[in-house]
Amino acid sequence: MKKRTALTLLTSGVAIAGFAAAAAAQDAKLPRSMIWSAYDLGSSGYAEASGIANALQKKYPTRIRIVPSGTSIGRMLPMATGKVKYGFLANEAFFAAEGSFDFADQSWGPQDIRIVLGRPATVGFATAGDIGVKSIADLKGKRIGFVKGNPSVNVKNLGYLAFGGLGMDDIKPVWFGSYSAMKDAVLANQLDAFGSVTTSSNVRQIEASPRGITWPSFPPENKKGWKAMTDIISFVAPTKESIGAGLSEENPSWLVGYRYPMITTYANTSEEEVYNLVKAIDESFDLFKNTTGSSKNWEVKRSIRTPADAPWHDGAIKYAKEKGYWTDEDQAWHDERLARLNKLRELWDTTLVEFDKMRAEEREKGNKINAKEAWPEYWQKARTANDL
Repeated sequence: MKKRTALTLLTSGVAIAGFAAAAAAQDAKLPRSMIWSAYDLGSSGYAEASGIANALQKKYPTRIRIVPSGTSIGRMLPMATGKVKYGFLANEAFFAAEGSFDFADQSWGPQDIRIVLGRPATVGFATAGDIGVKSIADLKGKRIGFVKGNPSVNVKNLGYLAFGGLGMDDIKPVWFGSYSAMKDAVLANQLDAFGSVTTSSNVRQIEASPRGITWPSFPPENKKGWKAMTDIISFVAPTKESIGAGLSEENPSWLVGYRYPMITTYANTSEEEVYNLVKAIDESFDLFKNTTGSSKNWEVKRSIRTPADAPWHDGAIKYAKEKGYWTDEDQAWHDERLARLNKLRELWDTTLVEFDKMRAEEREKGNKINAKEAWPEYWQKARTANDL
């Protein structure tokens, strides 16, 4: 009997231990299905979103669909309407939180969004290697790509050009309807350069083409150039890059450091859901870390730290604190960024009321104010008056 009792306890203990291990493996609880938005096909953002989605679907009982779009509005609009829960965003996250550029339209305004994770990245002008460009200043007179409805690309372009003392009048801007279309234009010798990360399949194709690829440098010792650029795009810093098309340890380049992609959601997404998503991504890291040359930067201890383009989600902060990644400096940055966003949202509401009142008063005087044309300037004046 003693032997049977001991055997029963032993087998029970093994069963309990096995059950506990299985429970721990499934500790992160994901929604049964999720829809994400990302850059269009061929971008590193889409490739990495796909890599993470595939990893999560292998490890957890969830289904994920990715909606690609080549424009900032195309990635943000399904999030705003609730059709998409998470977006793998570029710097439209910054402009959306600020209510600036395309998001200054009356149908938008400062969006109450939060960052879930954002991997460190570098970006610059992916430039055809056959045009003799060595510096940003050498891009004068060249054909530079811009994307309609994509301030994430277009405003960064202005920052890069400012580094070299250039503006729109110094180049030949070429406008496209989607991001990936610019790669085809470079291959067809219809475009000379466009803003890109270094690891996307788009730039790999250019590297392998007869034109080849080069990355004009943003050397950190050029303080004047960096001041001109950060006056336009404040979320960047100099970073030496050796990974990507046309780059290596022997041939690095000083590029523009920022975060891309940033997994972004609205503030009303539950803390528990975001916490579990971050946990699941952390626990699935080995399954997707080799998706692109930069996917290893999704390691949570690197991708959950400030700064980023918007405040962080409470669920992400909770996980970061549990793991010991979140510092007092991170919290201070987050608190300041959240306070700014809340002030912008409050100012937006009061300014809209004042704007409608102004238009009504002007109508009584016989003056018709076109809201679509007048609002952006009115909003900008309100921001300036309030130091925002």
